Amino acid sequence: MSRYIVIGAGALGALLAAQWTIAKSPVTLVARGASYDTIVRNGVRVRRPEGDQTVSVDVVSSIGSAAPLASDTVVLAVKSQDGESAISAIAWVPLADGSGVVADLPILTLQNGLATEDAALRRFDRVIGVSVGIPASHLEPGIVVSPARPVVGVAWIGGYPASLPAEEERHRVAFARAGFAALIEPDIAAAKRRKLIANLRNVVDVFDATPEEQEHAEAALAEEARRVFAAARLRVAAPPWDAPRIEVADVPGHERGHLSTWQSFARGASSEVDFLSGEIALIARRHGVHAPLNAAVARELGKLATQGGRPGQVPLPPEFASGSLTRERARA
Repeated sequence: MSRYIVIGAGALGALLAAQWTIAKSPVTLVARGASYDTIVRNGVRVRRPEGDQTVSVDVVSSIGSAAPLASDTVVLAVKSQDGESAISAIAWVPLADGSGVVADLPILTLQNGLATEDAALRRFDRVIGVSVGIPASHLEPGIVVSPARPVVGVAWIGGYPASLPAEEERHRVAFARAGFAALIEPDIAAAKRRKLIANLRNVVDVFDATPEEQEHAEAALAEEARRVFAAARLRVAAPPWDAPRIEVADVPGHERGHLSTWQSFARGASSEVDFLSGEIALIARRHGVHAPLNAAVARELGKLATQGGRPGQVPLPPEFASGSLTRERARA
C-alpha cells in the first residue's frame, strides 16, 4: 500500500491524516510552527458529535524529513493562497531513494478556487484535482472539529487537465477508506467551478451584515459568477445528483456556524478571498466583462486582511446597496 504525504495541517490536512491513520493507511503529515509542535506533543485531536478522539499521526516538519519515495503520493492540503509557494518548495526536493524528485510523484490538489491545478502542472506530470466538501473547522493548532456523519465529507476526484483513470480509482478507494463519500469526476475543472460558486458564501460570512443581507449578497455573487463563466465559455458542473446527504450534528462545547474564510480571519491567518471572488474578477477581466460585486468583495476583504482585521468589522461594499438588497432593506 503506497503512502500519502499530506502537506498542510489545517482542518482538511489534519483530518485526512487522522482518518488515514485510523484506517491504518500509510500517511505522513507535513506541518509547520505551532501545528507541528502541538501534533508532535499531543497528536491530532478530532472533535466529533460522539466525543473527542486523539490520533497519534506520523508528523514531520518538512517534505525532506518525510523521506519521500517513488511509491508515494503528495496530497496538497494548504489554502489556495499558499498553493504556489508550497508547490515550488516541494517540487524539486530529491526522493530519498535517489530515483528522482518529488515532482515525479502524483499530486492531489485539494484547494478551493481554480488556480492550484495549473500551478502544480508546471512541475508535476500527474495532477489529480479533488473538490472537497467538509463542514470541519479549525481554530487551534492540532484540533479539528468534524461534525459530519455518517461520513466526514465528500470528495470528487479527477485528473487534470484530463482524466487519469488508474490514478482516480485508487485515490477514490483511499478517500473512501478515510471515511469520505468519494466519487470520480470526469471534468474536475467544471466541478471546481461549481464549488467556487458555492464558496462565495464564505466571503459574505466575513462582513457585518444581517442574515437577509447575507442571503441576497450570496445570491448576487453567485449569479455574477455564473454570468462570468458563461461569457468565458467555461463549463460549470451540474449539481451532483449522486452526492450523499451529510448530517451536520452538534459537537459538545463547539458553536457552529462560521465558514473557513471567517475562520482564517478570526485566526489572523492569510485570506483565500483573492482565489474566490478574486478568481471571478480575474476571469471577467480576461474576457472583457464586468464583475463589480466580486471585485468589490476582493478589494474590501483584501484591505481588511492587510490591516489585520477580524470578521464583522466592515459592512458589505456599497455595490450591494442597489437592486434586490435595497428593496429587501426597504421591506424590513
